Amino acid sequence: MEHPILFLVSLAQLISPELGHLAHEYVHVVYSWFVMLLLIVLAYLATRGISMIPTKGQNVFELVIGGMEEFIVDITGEEGRRFFPILATVFIYIFVCNLLGLVPGFFPPTAKINTTLSCALVVVPMTHVIGVMYHGPKYIKHFLGPIWWMVPIIFPIELIGHTARVLSLTIRLFGNMAGHELVLAILFMLAGAFFAPLPIMALGIFVSLVQAFVFFLLSVMYFAGAMEHAH
Repeated sequence: MEHPILFLVSLAQLISPELGHLAHEYVHVVYSWFVMLLLIVLAYLATRGISMIPTKGQNVFELVIGGMEEFIVDITGEEGRRFFPILATVFIYIFVCNLLGLVPGFFPPTAKINTTLSCALVVVPMTHVIGVMYHGPKYIKHFLGPIWWMVPIIFPIELIGHTARVLSLTIRLFGNMAGHELVLAILFMLAGAFFAPLPIMALGIFVSLVQAFVFFLLSVMYFAGAMEHAH
């Protein structure tokens, strides 16, 4: 269930009926592009006036980005800094997508499984790229287990487990955000657009943060595991 009115879809409908139909069909893509544009603008505004004496806005961004970087380093070690850009991007993108659903007339892209699957398909294959970067062909030892005669048992289990990571990341985020979107939409229709949904919207901010952080934390753990030596 979606918001009764989606502003960007309505705007596309005014421009062209065909464009409106396309926007309605791929609403998650439209709002994903909106989130990307929003983040680009915010990044530009945050970095254009960087100075040794930081402004309030600069302080906020430095606190958020610096905190995320230190969190990654605490888990992965100093080597984790090189993967900070992709991990931070995933977290910020998902968090803003989640928050978008709290704004009347906007749709959270993460409430569509295509969006969450695309994020998972960035993180999980990157895990194995990192493993090969650090260990070369020896990375295969991560899938073979500690004892050679158990390889026929361990190898299929490891393959299933790593494939399940994509499903786990995808379904967890999609399920939570789609469920929250459904509850919020029902309250908007039954109780008006202002008072009754407010407690759910307040909870929604917390849910948005938690779900983005869980995706981010699991991604960090996967990257850290790929960098470790197999035992």
